[in-house]
Amino acid sequence: MPVVDVKNLEGKKVGQIELADDVFGVEVNPHLLHEAVRHRLAGERAGTHKVKQKSEVSGSGKKLWRQKGTGRARIGSIRSPLWRHGGTVHGPVPRSYEYSLPRKMILGALRSALSAKLAEQKLTVVDAWQLETHKTKALRQALDKINGESRTLLLVDSGSNLNLERASRNLEGVSLLPATGLDAYDLLRHDHLMLSREAAAKLSRALSATKPEVPVQIESAPVAPAKRASAEKSERKAAPKTKAAKKTAAKKQSKAKPKAKKG
Repeated sequence: MPVVDVKNLEGKKVGQIELADDVFGVEVNPHLLHEAVRHRLAGERAGTHKVKQKSEVSGSGKKLWRQKGTGRARIGSIRSPLWRHGGTVHGPVPRSYEYSLPRKMILGALRSALSAKLAEQKLTVVDAWQLETHKTKALRQALDKINGESRTLLLVDSGSNLNLERASRNLEGVSLLPATGLDAYDLLRHDHLMLSREAAAKLSRALSATKPEVPVQIESAPVAPAKRASAEKSERKAAPKTKAAKKTAAKKQSKAKPKAKKG
């Protein structure tokens, strides 16, 4: 399992963390990365392109001249696509370029991107994003102490951090994402990746192919039928009877008694 140093906001080493080998140590698959980027960019296309067809351009619908006898080409409308200012044939119309990609391919591309960052030594684990203020200057100084060489940084945190959100949104080349919203495209478009300790542990658990151990359920020993019947009888005797139950029992007893015959 790959072991990565954990740094604080002062840039000092405070410990180490073990990352999942099947998440941060897999072989990089360029084909999966290409498909993930293509899928992401296709989903971001607006698809608002539009041209006017023959029925949508302005112009009269009157036939300009008769069909035969003039020596000219036959024409039915001034809005014909063959004429200037006429409609456009087979032009683009509003549509969605989004398509579905198998979940296994998306997760495989994410594992490849994380492994590539770790192999290129462009991954840093931060102990915690504990900022005392929301000022941009304080965060900029902390990032320079940790790694001041990269132009673009991707910060990943496991939970909500208001100070980090406010401090990072005004820094050029710095993006902030939650661990659950991480994507291969975001990793590839940033030079360096900075994970919090909790985010790194969460990614190792969520993307790991190994299933967690199933807890063993202890079953109680079966009870003999004779003992079970005696236990049920004792429970019935011990259960208190309500007034309604007592009345119904008294009625049944009175009906069961034989009536005395008249001499």
